[in-house]
Parts: sequence; structure tokens; C-alpha cells
Amino acid sequence: MELADRIFVVTGGASGIGRALCERFVVEGARAVVVVDREGDAAVGVADDLGPTATPLAADVGVEADVAAAVDRIENEIGPIDLFASNAGLGGGGGLEADDDVWASLWTVNVMAHVYAARALVPRMVARGGGYLLNTASAAGLLTNVGNAPYSVTKHAAVALAEWIAITHGDEGIKVSCLCPMGVDTPMLRAGAQDLAGEAASTQGVITPERVADAVVAGLRDERFLILPHTEVADYERRRAGSRDRWLAGMRRLRASLAVSHSND
Repeated sequence: MELADRIFVVTGGASGIGRALCERFVVEGARAVVVVDREGDAAVGVADDLGPTATPLAADVGVEADVAAAVDRIENEIGPIDLFASNAGLGGGGGLEADDDVWASLWTVNVMAHVYAARALVPRMVARGGGYLLNTASAAGLLTNVGNAPYSVTKHAAVALAEWIAITHGDEGIKVSCLCPMGVDTPMLRAGAQDLAGEAASTQGVITPERVADAVVAGLRDERFLILPHTEVADYERRRAGSRDRWLAGMRRLRASLAVSHSND
């Protein structure tokens, strides 16, 4: 995919990975970048920083009507969306004891937001001959997140959905990439830094959102399905596929060592 002169939409665009993507798309010569965020004032601030190429838009991606309205407005006022980066996500969680409300909120934002975007865009993109969906999941969607069941489960579902869309609509011109980073220096990661899951992420090497954006640009140009800013994730995934039982045993050892370290802090 050539990035210059394209119309990009980025959800969760006011901070973290989303902001870095918006900034990078502007640098790459985008015709327009729409900064979508639930925090409208924050989206305005980012768009002001980025200049006339950027447009802010307040929307809650966990509400299908908001997503549909955002797509309608963008396509009517700016033009056909070339790439929709469904990037907004939620952290937090816990184990099996996590409240149903926690499971529901993570399911809505980490999975259904991608469904809502695809429902609104795939028919339009197919009708005009193609388009690109970039869905942010996580390395937890390929592996797991120690100590955090709702996050791990919803990120696995996000990867599965992206695969399904690529299989089902790829021959109709729909390109799909799935972004799966490990630890990234974002407000979400810092908020969970005291949790066991946060410690697990920190042991893997936290990178900047800007490095994620570099990986995304390279992945989009190559039209790769999996975009892995932490390249070691590919090796971990191969080990997991090669011997699931061995991988599970290793992850149990990792969990035990993290629990000991956590108790000693």
C-alpha cells in the first residue's frame, strides 16, 4: 500500500499508539487523517498539533451507532476511507473472578468495535473495489497475558476476527493487517504497571509508540497480515504452535516466577 494521498481514520487517536499512527500518516503525506477518540477535546488537541491535514472526531467505538455515524460523516465530508485503523482498546481485567461488567466492557471495545467498523466499511469498500482495515490486537492475542483473562481472551478474538475478514473478503479487495505488539509505553500500560500482567509485559522490553508506528508503516507497505513491532513474537508463536503442551508448561513457570517477584516487592 502506498500511503501518500490517502484518507486514514484512526480510533483511539488522541494518545499512545493511535496518536503515533496519526502523526506518522501525516508525515507520510496523507491527504487526510481523522483523529477519532471518545475524548473529543483530546482529539481536537492532537488534530491542532498535526495541522490542516488532520480532523478531530468524537466517537465511542463501543457504540455501533457512533461508529456508523463517524464513517458516514467522514465519507460524506472528506471522502472515501482508504484505511481504517481500528485501534482503540481497553486494558484491565483480572482472572476468572473478574466481574461480568469487566468482561463485557473489554469485549465491547476490544472485539465488537472491530465488528462495528467492518460492518460499516466492508460493503462500501467492496463496492468501490477495495480498502484496508488495520485492527490493533496484541501479542496477547497470539500468546497470552499472564494474570489477565479478559484481556487475553478478547485479544485472541480480535485476531480471529481479523483472520476471518481477510479470508472471507480478501478476494473482494479487502486488505487486512492485525497489529500485535507486546509492551508499549502508553497510558494503558502505565496504568497497569503495578499488576502482574504489567510486570509480565515489562520483562519483554517496552518500546515507544513511535516504534510501533514505524512497524505499521513497513507492514502496510508490504501488506502483511501480522504486524509485529516486537519481532520475537513470531518466534514465540512458532514455539507455541510446535508444541502447545511444552509452551503451556513454560508459561506456567513464567507465571510462577512473576508471582514470586511480585510478592517480594
